[in-house]
Amino acid sequence: MLGHGDGYEAAGSASFVGRTGELALIERALREDRLITLTGPGGVGKTRLARRAAGLAGAAGTAGGAGATEPADAAGPFPDGVHWADLSPLPDERLLVATVADALDLADHTARTPAAAVRQWIGGRRLLLVLDCCEHLVTAVRSLVRELLDAAPHLVLLVTSRQPLALAEERVLDIGPLPHAIDPFGAEEALALFTRRAAAAAPGQAPPWTEARLAAARSVCARLEGIPLALELAAAQLADHTIEELAVRLARRIGPLSAPGPGPAAPLQPPRHRALRTAIGWSHEWCAPRERLLWLRLSVFGGAFDQAAARAVCSAAPLTETDVPPLLDALVAKSVVRRGADGSYRMLDTIREYGALWRDEAGEREALREAHAAYFTELVRAAERDWLGPAQRIGYRRVEAVHGDLCAALDHYLATAPERALDLASRAGFYWACCGHLHAARGYLERALAAVRPEEVDPRIRVRALWALGVTLLLQGEQEQAHRIAVGCEALAAGLDEGPEGDARPALDAAYLLGLSHLLAGRPLAARIVSDNALEAFPGTPFDSGPRIRCHLVRVFALTGTGLFTDARGEAELLSAGCTERGEHWTRAYADYQLALICLFEGRPAESAVHARAMLEGKRELGDSFGTALGLDLLAAARAATGDGAGAARAYGTGHAYWQAVGHPQRGTPELASVREEFERTARGALGDQAYEAAFREGVRHGHVLRTRPHPYES
Repeated sequence: MLGHGDGYEAAGSASFVGRTGELALIERALREDRLITLTGPGGVGKTRLARRAAGLAGAAGTAGGAGATEPADAAGPFPDGVHWADLSPLPDERLLVATVADALDLADHTARTPAAAVRQWIGGRRLLLVLDCCEHLVTAVRSLVRELLDAAPHLVLLVTSRQPLALAEERVLDIGPLPHAIDPFGAEEALALFTRRAAAAAPGQAPPWTEARLAAARSVCARLEGIPLALELAAAQLADHTIEELAVRLARRIGPLSAPGPGPAAPLQPPRHRALRTAIGWSHEWCAPRERLLWLRLSVFGGAFDQAAARAVCSAAPLTETDVPPLLDALVAKSVVRRGADGSYRMLDTIREYGALWRDEAGEREALREAHAAYFTELVRAAERDWLGPAQRIGYRRVEAVHGDLCAALDHYLATAPERALDLASRAGFYWACCGHLHAARGYLERALAAVRPEEVDPRIRVRALWALGVTLLLQGEQEQAHRIAVGCEALAAGLDEGPEGDARPALDAAYLLGLSHLLAGRPLAARIVSDNALEAFPGTPFDSGPRIRCHLVRVFALTGTGLFTDARGEAELLSAGCTERGEHWTRAYADYQLALICLFEGRPAESAVHARAMLEGKRELGDSFGTALGLDLLAAARAATGDGAGAARAYGTGHAYWQAVGHPQRGTPELASVREEFERTARGALGDQAYEAAFREGVRHGHVLRTRPHPYES
């Protein structure tokens, strides 16, 4: 996962210029110190330098997790990986710990605080954690870093910030600009970077240049003081202007480089922040009025965004939706907006901040926040509508990708329209629960429920919110509280007026939550009664809606739990086939989970392994670590039952790594516990204790890396 900050970012390691001395200092600091902070003004290249240094460090050790920089073998100074947390999109500290957890690939499913989960997960691991762009969160980052250093003795932190954290053990490395032409003894790294960017922006003006043009380029580099971001913005102007024109204009804006005459030169260069501000303001001046308008409107996005989001949020008059794509391309050409390899866009902090100043000055802040919240609400609604089809996987991934924007939308609605916040939180909550954002889901649902009185909100919205909160609590292991919510949710749904088929959703949602609560508490008969009653009261096919198919799934689990394997297998096969036909993953994965379990109970382990693999494939598609952990336990049991003790031990070890990532010991419905115990004994007996433990450790050791591979259950 690439970091994005205020430093120079270019695609590919070949674009990295110079910094040999700084890299050597960082490499030494990473060996000797536990907290290294790269400081310097905006645009000087802290992020890019940290990325390079972390990549070199990671090349000697394992990199795992969603925020890992380099995959490698389990060796070197950081055998547990190099992890990158980009803090630049965060408006405040509320998502700080969650962002760090994401970087560590920790999807905590417990009720403890996120900070406690992160501390415990790092524990004795030997890893490098990079916290990029901390300047706007210095107080919160300082507190978190203090906690992590105290709790994790082998953790090393690399921080980028415009100011130090001011901790006793902090080693501060001040990152200056690239050496530039005004220094006759310095390497012309600024010129090298400028010429590379110039060649990309204006191939017709690419070097080799005449001496006169080189002199003009050196003048530009010197007046911009070798600040990489300023140089990039200037180079982008060569698409419309000559290098000589740039040099002349900068000379007028900034003035002479040094005092003339004999004796020591008296530098008259402006402070670095002025050089960068000049370059950004200069780029703004050379934008067309409509480009400037889009620039200020795009500042509403804290992180990455796609073209569809830009069109929807930024196309108020005088811009239309058809105006936005070409204007976006123009801003990319001017290096105001950056386009990623995946087609997404984003602004660097300093450029976004400049746009936000113009946005607020123009009085568009609230209108843009409203449009932003409305767009991401509709994105979640669309994911809901597509839940039973092939777009389910895309919906999950989109909801996961825009997590920060959804939090911003919820914050806006909590301040301006709490009922909308409750509606959005209820719709996003189930996706967040499955993607591992349980703390965010619970926090926003509880805040939204507290923000509106029950009599002031549509009861259907309240049922949905209680349903989402109850599911979240169950996944966190808070069974008693979740059961109380489930009972209240069922009572509220039962009191709704009868109406069209759409009114079945509250009752079916409530039945699913109450049935799931019974299942996890070891009451499968009660779960079956709840699901049967709801399905009989609102007849239809399993695939009429998401709530209905979830109730059918509860019924399958209940049939298995009461020992009615033939009935359970028949219904699970129908669900699996229907989901396969429709391209649905979530229900199919749990249907395959049940089929794998039933096959084990019925003595068909090879068939069980097939279903376990199918479940794991579905969970991989959705990025569900909790479901993957369940599936790995079943795959391990199936392998043990077929006589593959080593394969079973490795799968149990890999599953253990996943259970660590969700913060729970092995969980699931009660009948799974006996399966684990029986087949773990089988595998251990076949191998012997020493061989079993060695294979298990191998699975644990590789589990973190395996989670990033296309088939994470292979071990």
